[in-house]
Amino acid sequence: MTNISNRKDDHIQLALEARHQSELGSRFDRLTFEHSGLPELALEDTDIACHFLGRPISAPFMIGAMTGGCNNGELINQHLAEAAEHCHIPMALGSQRAALEQGLAQNVRRWAPNATILGNLGATQLQQSGLDLAKRAVESIDANALIIHLNPLQELVQPNGDRDWNLVLDAIQTCASELSVPVIIKEVGSGIGPSTAQKLVGAGVQWIEVAGRGGTSWASIELARNDSTREQQIAAPFVDWGMDTVDLLSQVRSACADVNLIGSGGVRNGVDIAKCIRLGAQMSALAQPFLAPALESSEAVIEKIEILQEQLRWTMFLTASQNLTALRSAPLI
Repeated sequence: MTNISNRKDDHIQLALEARHQSELGSRFDRLTFEHSGLPELALEDTDIACHFLGRPISAPFMIGAMTGGCNNGELINQHLAEAAEHCHIPMALGSQRAALEQGLAQNVRRWAPNATILGNLGATQLQQSGLDLAKRAVESIDANALIIHLNPLQELVQPNGDRDWNLVLDAIQTCASELSVPVIIKEVGSGIGPSTAQKLVGAGVQWIEVAGRGGTSWASIELARNDSTREQQIAAPFVDWGMDTVDLLSQVRSACADVNLIGSGGVRNGVDIAKCIRLGAQMSALAQPFLAPALESSEAVIEKIEILQEQLRWTMFLTASQNLTALRSAPLI
């Protein structure tokens, strides 16, 4: 087994542990929708369907990037992909680096021939390997878009992580202009702030997943894997480094009025999804809530998706929002 595979296996096990969820919480509970005692509509009339990347989907959320290149990775991705296909929601793969480097087949289209599937590579991998790697990632799974993830804090804490981030923006700009599919830039839990968002928009990026603080802490996970006492001491103050998703959505929307936003980072239920939409996101993304179901079965993932959809419908009903357009102006305290 490669070092990458070992690391990805560790990531799966550690991400399931409560101690690696942000101690500060997601802050979604700071926001409250004004309750409507007179919804003036039937629950069945609420419409949560929308479009993403020009394709119809059943609800404004997706299965967020989770895993790649570990022993359980194929089984997890099979369960997620089958559920995405069944429920008509998008699915983001975890990093494709390991599979591409090892020449492994990526069979996600076998399980989800019609679903919206997003490829995924790390930004420093593109800085090092260029546009060809991005094209291979897209072609290997017939992706509808490519996520490029930014994780400088995780790389600092990770043993032998990438610490040279020069020319990363240039690599992103090349992908945004040359790839045949849209590029989505996401963080992994520290957030993309307004100044970074402006740089990305200037580089031609049209989709940003803010991925703020509040959910799984990858700094905490990498700290648990790092045996160096010295590096543990250095990293300790940075476990909860970053910006909250709730704050970022409105700030990035104000700074970049036309960019498409995906709200993620501590999203745990359908009410959180609704709050992301209300704060200016086109979509939301969840990863950790799908991890335990994905280890179980496709049916368990489908059940989780349906619960989230129903929670979103209830939120819309209780705010008198018949559709997502109305939800975007629902009174928020």
